[in-house]
Amino acid sequence: MNSGLYNPVLILTIILTFGIAPFVALMVTSYTKLVIVFGLLRAALGLQQVPPNMVLNGIAIILTAYIMAPIGSDAFDAIKRRADANAAFNVNDVVTVYDAVSGPLKEFLVKHTEERNRTFFVQSAKRIWPEGRADDLKSDDMMVLIPSFTLSELTRAFQIGFVVYLVFVVVDLIVAAILLALGMSMVAPTTISVPFKLLLFVMLEGWTQLIQGLVLSYR
Repeated sequence: MNSGLYNPVLILTIILTFGIAPFVALMVTSYTKLVIVFGLLRAALGLQQVPPNMVLNGIAIILTAYIMAPIGSDAFDAIKRRADANAAFNVNDVVTVYDAVSGPLKEFLVKHTEERNRTFFVQSAKRIWPEGRADDLKSDDMMVLIPSFTLSELTRAFQIGFVVYLVFVVVDLIVAAILLALGMSMVAPTTISVPFKLLLFVMLEGWTQLIQGLVLSYR
């Protein structure tokens, strides 16, 4: 019987890894930006629950899996190579796999993170962390890259959301002006504008244009 499989430290490490993995995945992938943009799009269209949250999250997860596929493939290959080399899986193997995966992930995070955000988190760590803890901190460390990437993604998501909102606000203003000219000020403009916004969105192939733009933003 392989005692390595019953190592309590290894078991605890695996449990903690699987416990925090979903939350980390939200912060180090394209999911955050995608789901925020989709939520802002739904609000701009004036729709309450269409598409429902489950659908928006599903679309974001599928696109995230597509965008992050190369990194996921590298992670799978690293785990497979380690499993083939040694049947006993211990804590050192977890560290080895992490090192193999963190390389491509770091490249992705650095590429899609603004330098000023990385600089801020490095400098702020020297101010708020205990003395000496941040001396060896670098701009490409995960503790810097993850919050920097999250901040950059939030900024870009709201920039895209602003542009999307701007288009549909114009439709709302036009409909409101027409209703006012017709003396129908008691009619809510959103009630009339929603069908026109949907028509405009469909005619412009909104889903195709938006999703293609979001995916290609990770070139």
